[in-house]
Amino acid sequence: MIYGAWLARSRYRSQTTPAACSSRAAAKISVATDILGATGRGIIQAIIAGQEHPDWLADKAKGRLRGKRPELRLVLRGRLREHHRLMLRELMEEMEFVERNIQRIEHCSPVRSGEDRAALYDSGRRSGHGVDPVSGTGFGYERIWGPKNVSSWAGLCPGNRESARKRLSNRTRKGNRWLRRAMCQSAWAATRKKNCFLAAFFYRKAGKHGLRKAIVALAHRILVIAFCILRDGTEYREVGGDYFDRIHPERTRNRLVRRLQRLGQDVLLQPRADAPSALVGNLDSISKRGRPCKCSQRGIPCKHGR
Repeated sequence: MIYGAWLARSRYRSQTTPAACSSRAAAKISVATDILGATGRGIIQAIIAGQEHPDWLADKAKGRLRGKRPELRLVLRGRLREHHRLMLRELMEEMEFVERNIQRIEHCSPVRSGEDRAALYDSGRRSGHGVDPVSGTGFGYERIWGPKNVSSWAGLCPGNRESARKRLSNRTRKGNRWLRRAMCQSAWAATRKKNCFLAAFFYRKAGKHGLRKAIVALAHRILVIAFCILRDGTEYREVGGDYFDRIHPERTRNRLVRRLQRLGQDVLLQPRADAPSALVGNLDSISKRGRPCKCSQRGIPCKHGR
């Protein structure tokens, strides 16, 4: 875990340094969005090989950057010396060395391979932390009692500080910074996945508690799921992004109807023929908040307008 985080940090440093080195020679490689993409790597390798003419360097553009070759010719007119080529060569060799180590660490990870690993650690791999979460604790599965202990070790549990029955700060404790960092970055990557339970969980919490608390809650949920799957040898089951809407469909329907009514819209709901019966419910009676009306049971005229 610690070595993987150090490699990810080294890769980020190696990716940002070539642009700074080339800018000192007045060659702005950063005109490309991805400096180390196919175009960026081709230009850097050509500079290392000794090419200096901007027309030759601009011809290394690929994809949509080929339409920006005139702009590339203007920004690649620099004063490249042997010192700059030496620094670019050393930086590219260092970056390739770090990338090879990251790939070797990911393939040698104790996490099981297959669809479960791809489904659970897809977001973690994108952030550079698709590794076994228990390896960051320093213990084995037999030494850890349960997911609550792992969350406490990682510092992802909310604080419970009280004094004289008064609730004080609920800040998280300072746990294992490497495991906490890996889970939080994996949580940020999971929020960008479509039709995913983890993304729905994040936006459900963010609307009430804010982004920072929601990302810690999502990191806690990812750690608990990963620990249970790796300990029990079970499969990860994706419940979908509409999981919370399917728990209480009538509440979701009534909330959306009230929202449209506040905008001055008259809503008439008609169930679809192909809709599941469990999601249709009774569309005629849209309940409101508060205690139910009992005027009909008492035999008196209703004054509530329901």
